[in-house]
Amino acid sequence: MRFLVIGLGSMGKRRIRCLKKLGYNDIIGFDIRKDRLNEAQNLYNIKATDEIEKIDNIDAVIVSTPPDKHKEYVLWAVRQNIPVFVEASVILEHSKEIKQHLIKNKLREDLIYPSCTLKFHPVIRDIKKLINSEEWGNFLNFSYHSGQYLPDWHPWESILDFYVSKKETGGAREIVPFELTWLCDIFGYPEDIVGFFGKTINLGCDIDDTYSIIIKFKHGFGTLLVDVVSRYATRNIIINLEYAQITWNWNENFFKLYDARNKRFITFYQTVGETMVGYNKNIIEDMYLEEIEYFIKAIKGEESFPNTLEDDIKILELLYIVEKSNIEE
Repeated sequence: MRFLVIGLGSMGKRRIRCLKKLGYNDIIGFDIRKDRLNEAQNLYNIKATDEIEKIDNIDAVIVSTPPDKHKEYVLWAVRQNIPVFVEASVILEHSKEIKQHLIKNKLREDLIYPSCTLKFHPVIRDIKKLINSEEWGNFLNFSYHSGQYLPDWHPWESILDFYVSKKETGGAREIVPFELTWLCDIFGYPEDIVGFFGKTINLGCDIDDTYSIIIKFKHGFGTLLVDVVSRYATRNIIINLEYAQITWNWNENFFKLYDARNKRFITFYQTVGETMVGYNKNIIEDMYLEEIEYFIKAIKGEESFPNTLEDDIKILELLYIVEKSNIEE
């Protein structure tokens, strides 16, 4: 198979690493920045170009550009009937425009595979299995905090040099649907959702750095706090079930379940995954690798990919409902 990776920043390079680890070496990289073209060529020994109109004979496309550029390149791929994997989205209007283009031109929606990375995290998979087993009773509620410090995302460059400093694609705003994707996969699509959001610190850019969200599910409730002001990267969740409590601090390689019937803790250890220098130790390459592996299996008809364009739109609609709930005013 021949792959085209569009966007050779942090995520584009990660996707190239995934492809090569899976044994795929026929890769072309595209970027409008000469420095990134040269870097990708030197690091991964791939072909790289800034002339997309000259690229042909592609079997699959991976779009790893900033979110506000996704639409342009996803449409470029589907117009040529090429399957396309696209990184996590944050702009609802763009996703809806892509869907309308597919409908209008009678193109297949299953050409598009939106990222859902955390669904491939081993702990999240184990937690889902525990809840779905019904062994521990019904889900009651959860409290979840996902916090990071925005300047730590790319310590090699200023946040003003990439999309996280823009209002529409700001770091915290982007992470909300990133987290909701896996939360809704486990607990179901919400019946209601409201929230506060705004700016709490001066990061040198005009973005909302904190979202505090309350969610009502068919059965149970959840609170979600997402921020990009936490000086130490944090993902902590407490999940209450009828007969158990699950606690996970992602800075540890395990999570715990309190068995209320037997008044004991059960520890579930996570296999230590591979990480890249400069990233948090728990941003494991394994979940990104498996995600790309599933994308490839899906376009070969061997597996079903666990996310669709319609799923993505529904999650982004939740973000927009939160922002329109106006309870901060």
